[in-house]
Amino acid sequence: MNAVQTYRYLQPSALRAAGLDLQTCGGPAANPRFFAGFLTAPAASAAGLLAVAEVARTRYHQPVNPASLDPVVTGSRGRLRFESFSGCCGVYARMDVLPAGLDGEISGHGTTNVDVNPPLREALARVGGIEPLHVAVGPDDLTVSTMDGSVVERKVPLPGRWLRGFAEVHVLTAGFEPRAEIAAAQAATFLRRLPAANDRSVLWAVPAGRTLRLTSRPVPGAVCLAGAGRLAALRGVLRHARTLRVYGPAVRAGSPAVPSTWELETGALRLSLTLSPEPYRGFSGEGAALAALAGDDVVDDAELVGALLNWDPTIDVAALADASALPDERVRAALAQLGTAGRVGYDVADGAYFHRVMPYDAGRVERDNPRLVGARALVERGAVERDGEDATVRTDAEVYRVRRHPDGAHSCTCRWWARHRGQRGPCRHALAVSMVAAPVEALS
Repeated sequence: MNAVQTYRYLQPSALRAAGLDLQTCGGPAANPRFFAGFLTAPAASAAGLLAVAEVARTRYHQPVNPASLDPVVTGSRGRLRFESFSGCCGVYARMDVLPAGLDGEISGHGTTNVDVNPPLREALARVGGIEPLHVAVGPDDLTVSTMDGSVVERKVPLPGRWLRGFAEVHVLTAGFEPRAEIAAAQAATFLRRLPAANDRSVLWAVPAGRTLRLTSRPVPGAVCLAGAGRLAALRGVLRHARTLRVYGPAVRAGSPAVPSTWELETGALRLSLTLSPEPYRGFSGEGAALAALAGDDVVDDAELVGALLNWDPTIDVAALADASALPDERVRAALAQLGTAGRVGYDVADGAYFHRVMPYDAGRVERDNPRLVGARALVERGAVERDGEDATVRTDAEVYRVRRHPDGAHSCTCRWWARHRGQRGPCRHALAVSMVAAPVEALS
């Protein structure tokens, strides 16, 4: 299902004599220019933008028509971010142009889809050397075609899976830690030795001296690499990079496949790819945000926290907690709620959240998360019976046992949990138990 929005462009994006002119649909005003200036690393920036656009055009699991998958661009204080998901939603790409990469002024802020059309891709591919690259993100004004004037109007579908993917990725990556850092020369050798693009095996990368080695089994300190061919989009930026950094959650022997982030840094920009745990799995179905969305107060908290967001490059959770008089955990849950509308992302390099502008619709949480709806229905029917740390959940046809483990996770006797073993988020029965248990646990 797509969230169809209407975007207005003054003209197509193009590489003109004065530089790169990216036409966007703007922020709070009609087609504002929230950045105009040069990119100080033109060849690297062109390669990075091509990589983000290429991910948006690619379905790593099955072919897809790429015509309407335009990257998302956000301008905030001292930074431009370009983001996309692959057509299968299993790869999340982002290029962050840092203050050192900008020779111009961020005169506003906003988030929009960017028109990266075939002629622009061809022009970007020709950028090289010290050839200057000027970026104007959005024109200053908007012309509308009516009886009294003219406007160029384009309808761009923002895939509903992208919004769900934004919500899941920021929750998953918030639990990542840096796992390895290697120089660009070693990174190039490592990437050249990866399996073919159509290889869908799950491997693990382990720091080994100045490089990484691959193993077939997880060990402490390893980073999951599922579908290694999905890292191909990094290659265009490799020759400009200084380092490759790898991020992921903590793993141990016997751990299941997990997501990971692979990031090239040039000094002026960062290009990162976040991979889903397996090539056929899209982030939109991971269910990582469900636990954070289950609280009774999360919708009201999200409205409050959303009103306090500003355009700092990073979101300070502690400052938001002070300003909102909410505990840190409720602020994080509110950020997860806002993430369901794409309004919040997470930057593993900064170890902090960041702000986007997208329409916020609290009802989207219900539409996109049927397990959450089912869990609330079970609670309303009184289907949950607590028994110490465990619980019984009675439905019309079945009785399920939900067990709480020492680490706070739940397991269930239902078919969903037996199939996914907790790797795709909690089942509706475990969610219902957590909703009933939350007030009791909060007092303990």
